[in-house]
Amino acid sequence: MHTGIMQLPLHDGKAPRWLVERMKMLSYLIVKAIVLEHGYGTLLARLSDPLWFQAFGCVLGYDWHSSGVTTVVTGVLKQALAEHDHDLGLMVAGGKGKSAFKACEELVTICDTFNIRSSKMDELLYASKMTAKVDSILLQDKHELYHHAMLVAEDGTWAVVQQGMDVNAKTARRYHWLNAKRFVDEPRSGIIGSSVLDNILDMTAKESGECRKVCVDIANEKNVISSVQLLFKQSVLDTWIDRYDDNKHCNSNSNIGDGRGNAKAIEIYVMPEHIDWDVFKRIYDVHPSNYEELVAVKGVGASTIRALALVAELIYGARPSWRDPVKFTFAHGGKDGVPYPVDRRTYDESIKVLREAIEGLDVDHRVRKDMLMRLC
Repeated sequence: MHTGIMQLPLHDGKAPRWLVERMKMLSYLIVKAIVLEHGYGTLLARLSDPLWFQAFGCVLGYDWHSSGVTTVVTGVLKQALAEHDHDLGLMVAGGKGKSAFKACEELVTICDTFNIRSSKMDELLYASKMTAKVDSILLQDKHELYHHAMLVAEDGTWAVVQQGMDVNAKTARRYHWLNAKRFVDEPRSGIIGSSVLDNILDMTAKESGECRKVCVDIANEKNVISSVQLLFKQSVLDTWIDRYDDNKHCNSNSNIGDGRGNAKAIEIYVMPEHIDWDVFKRIYDVHPSNYEELVAVKGVGASTIRALALVAELIYGARPSWRDPVKFTFAHGGKDGVPYPVDRRTYDESIKVLREAIEGLDVDHRVRKDMLMRLC
């Protein structure tokens, strides 16, 4: 469900070491408190909530509106869990940049560490690959993924936090997932981005349901390549810029006049610049029975998905969604001094109080709860 939009401008630089060390201590204690009080399910559900995750970053002292919240928070949490020998039964696979490509390798290690059965390991590997693929090609929002982190509990439950970057606009978007069983029909737990964009193809939207079905039918036809090539041969401009309709939702904010002083929205269709025709042959050979199987075919990328969606709409009338599917507090300040510099003394006191509350498990529950409330 789309619950909010948050601007995440790209920031250069690194968090100072003194702050990172405190972030590791506090993040570990907060996570431990949640696991002990509520269990893995609650923790993963909160981390998969974009707004709770953002607030978590604020409590740790990181900039509330920075793209670095994603990479730094998941990074310090990964380190903190490892430094405590994963005693909470939680581990993190992947991360930023090159670390993201190590996710599958690290997932195998996680499954070995937690003695997770091979069938469940296969599910985790599939989920890691599909979450990354879906946010790369099914939601074409101009943000290229560069961060992929998967949090796995010893019982096999998981959450994914990943982020994409639009270099030209200098903005980032964060995508959250939680124990998804399906990956192509409104599968995420939330998305945070800078603003609602125009002309965004979203094949995961419920409104794209009929288009997904038609795409599968088209992909299973022998003449799928000729159908796509037909679009390239169109010579009428109105095929790509068309449909003036005041009463219908359009996927562009572009407007023209109707001659009487009234603005009318226009829709804009853009064909992929490059098409890998061998992929269409591979899809036909696989003969997918549903859209998720189609997406999972090796080599299927953004161009393939977009081409099939345009064929489905412009030739067969099955319209996809062109609508972009895209709440905080400071506890210790922010690393750049916004809204104020991090108060190290208060930060250390928070760590001390939370550690005492967690380690004092032999004290009365009401006393322990009162200690935790001191941090609120």
